Amino acid sequence: MFVDQVKIQVKAGTGGNGMVAFRREKYVPNGGPAGGDGGRGGNIIFKVDSGMSTLMDFRYHRKFKADNGGNGGNKQMTGRGAEDTIIPVPEGTSIYDQETGVLLADLVDVDQEVVIAHGGRGGRGNIHFASPNNPAPEIAENGEPGEERALQLELKVLADVGLVGFPSAGKSTLLATLTSAKPKVAGYHFTTLVPNLGMVRLDDGRDFVMADLPGLIEGASEGVGLGIQFLRHVERTRVILHVVDVSGEEGRNPYEDYVTINEELRKYDPSLLERPQIVVASKMDMPDSAANLEQFKLDLAKELGDKQPVVIPISAITHTGLDELVNKTADMLATAKQQALEVADEPDTHKDYEFAETAEEPFTISYDDEYETWVLSGSQIEKLFKMTDTTHDQSMLRFARQLKGMGVDQALREAGAKDGDTVTILDFTFSYVE
Repeated sequence: MFVDQVKIQVKAGTGGNGMVAFRREKYVPNGGPAGGDGGRGGNIIFKVDSGMSTLMDFRYHRKFKADNGGNGGNKQMTGRGAEDTIIPVPEGTSIYDQETGVLLADLVDVDQEVVIAHGGRGGRGNIHFASPNNPAPEIAENGEPGEERALQLELKVLADVGLVGFPSAGKSTLLATLTSAKPKVAGYHFTTLVPNLGMVRLDDGRDFVMADLPGLIEGASEGVGLGIQFLRHVERTRVILHVVDVSGEEGRNPYEDYVTINEELRKYDPSLLERPQIVVASKMDMPDSAANLEQFKLDLAKELGDKQPVVIPISAITHTGLDELVNKTADMLATAKQQALEVADEPDTHKDYEFAETAEEPFTISYDDEYETWVLSGSQIEKLFKMTDTTHDQSMLRFARQLKGMGVDQALREAGAKDGDTVTILDFTFSYVE
């Protein structure tokens, strides 16, 4: 089964906890703090695997969690750092954040990899909190929580040339004739349900990858038919072969078909019409094809004038025009690649200056009427609490000082909190004292 779009959840590993410990040696009566730091949590890494061609593996495995770091030990021993979790994906995979829709990574090269969720750092042991005022601190940090993300993976096939056109225009037959690919060919619409790839090899040593994309119809950019789920696969192609059926078998007008498909490409992504395009007039072995082709060219000349595209008549059955088509396609592809290199080499002197986004509030305060408690929330304050070792009084006193430094006490007072009111953060509840 060809799967090209999935949603998954990933969570990086939490850092190991720091330790509260003291030296216990026979001839050292006043041993100092000796608690070690926790180890780093594992990262979540996506890496291209050239052996994969679909996102099928993610259909049954949608949650990935990296290992946590090891806890710190006595005698200042640091906990073990966790191994990273590497998730293989096929070439051409785009990774989006589900919540924001932001593109996080576009993996197109073999063995290319990217860290999508970073593991948390290890918590510090009590050796880091010793001071002249507190030479024997019972303070340690818990490990930092690892990043957690909801992701959407989209696979866009990597092909140099893409075949587009109405269903039954002859795309699959053309691909099967020019390459060793074995797409399904039948006398009904939407025979092709998944993109098919094939390698075209020329006698002069040139070659390129061709993709037969499922047939498009009017409204495809809005999801009609196979719709937008396969239009994305056109995005990576450098040259478009627009296959138009000029046989008249379907009772449609070839020029109207040509305009309709181009309009769907424009609605999906206007830049697609700026790419080199060859119109492939297919099924020239049929009786009415020659007359229909002449009318098609007249319509193109009348409506587009000098902007009309190259038209190459072919027959996949008699192999008429195929040599001209593959050579012209290879020439256009070489030019397109050269232009892409020239653009990449140009220095980027343009700069955009934007206002920095407003930083997230460190905390928010709300009142829960059902449980009659003030609720503190926010990623910063929740992270601070998670890294607090609640089993030691000195760690809790440090947390109280941190809350006061963040302005929580003042904010609660202004919100109307009274002495003795309960305050909740995550699953922890304490009393507010003025």
